[in-house]
Amino acid sequence: MLFSRFFLLLTTLFLSENWRAFKAQIAAQYSGARLKVASSAPAFTFGQTNRTPAFLNNFPLGKVPAFQGDDGFCLFESNAIAHYLSNEALRGSSPQAQSQVLQWMSFADAEIIPPASAWVFPTLGIMQFNKQATEQAKEEVKKVLSVLNHHLNTRTFLVGERVSLADISVACSMIWLYKQVLEPSFRQPFPNVTRWFQTCVNQPQFKTVLGEVKLCDKMAQFDRKDQPYRKPQKKKEEKEAAPAEEEMDECEAALASEPKTKDPFAHLPKSAFVMDEFKRKYSNEDTLTVAVPHFWEHFDKEGYSIWYGEYKYPEELTMTFMSCNLIMGMFQRLDKLRKNGFASVILFGGNNDSSISGIWIFRGQDLAFTLSDDWQIDYESYAWRKLDPDSDETKTMVKEYFAWEGEFKHVGKPFNQGKCFK
Repeated sequence: MLFSRFFLLLTTLFLSENWRAFKAQIAAQYSGARLKVASSAPAFTFGQTNRTPAFLNNFPLGKVPAFQGDDGFCLFESNAIAHYLSNEALRGSSPQAQSQVLQWMSFADAEIIPPASAWVFPTLGIMQFNKQATEQAKEEVKKVLSVLNHHLNTRTFLVGERVSLADISVACSMIWLYKQVLEPSFRQPFPNVTRWFQTCVNQPQFKTVLGEVKLCDKMAQFDRKDQPYRKPQKKKEEKEAAPAEEEMDECEAALASEPKTKDPFAHLPKSAFVMDEFKRKYSNEDTLTVAVPHFWEHFDKEGYSIWYGEYKYPEELTMTFMSCNLIMGMFQRLDKLRKNGFASVILFGGNNDSSISGIWIFRGQDLAFTLSDDWQIDYESYAWRKLDPDSDETKTMVKEYFAWEGEFKHVGKPFNQGKCFK
């Protein structure tokens, strides 16, 4: 079988490497499927090719990786593509084995990727650091490693006696954990997992795609100089010097590099509430004892407003990792709003039974999304309710959503720890 076109984006969240694409490429190495990888111009330019009518006709979401065969057969979603490119040995030779393969692929998406992303992304400078979220992610990774370590105690591979799609999917989901944060002392209690991981990534089919995978010697730390909300600190001797122009942060630099447009908030008076100061408290100090009290002590109800947003189509939410991607995508598209806004959004429930809601803080008294065409992609999918900052209900909701804990009486689904975004 000849597979002709396999659209991959190799510069997504994991910088120049995309673990979702790796799964399909490694599966093809085992099955012998021939792939033509289109990842750069002129064959494929992300942000352009995937927005053309021809591409969207085959892949309505406009996302990559995406697959198109010589016969015109198209697929999106990396698990489906990897399954299609596999052979029987990878998929499982019996109904039981096939179900186990599917089990571990779902395990990778639902249990490994969310905490791995929350922990690793800030060390790569592509997600806002939050101490509480990172510590929670570490504990969840430990639970995942414990499950795997126990399962692999008497097994070489996850399913059967040979590499399967289960091994490919789980190993790919753990690449950046092992490369960035799983230092020797952290992984020491889980020797079976490390033995299995190294066995996988050193298989010729893995190495052809991944190259040499070096396990980290020291846990990567969040570099505060990359903290979007932290301004550079002046040296003591500079305090007496004339005030110097502050170095631009990432958001300001992005705005400065683009053609000058009218500031959507230019018509609003200045406020005494300093959003960046609150975000520093929230990111670096305890939420309940420091950040929440700071928020209410300094909040300017005339200059800012508080909103509750709830996703209007919960029946469309299926796998939790897909819902996480939905939230993350919205946040990324609203990056230039963060100087004048803040949100804490939570995914409640589990696979095929979940809801998304959150608390949003905006400068001004109106929904900020309406102020710019660039901010209107996602907001109509949510129902919005303006909250009274003086009410007990609002104070409770702010505390619960900021801290990711509480009764959440207004939500009909259980709180799913670890599926939160701020």
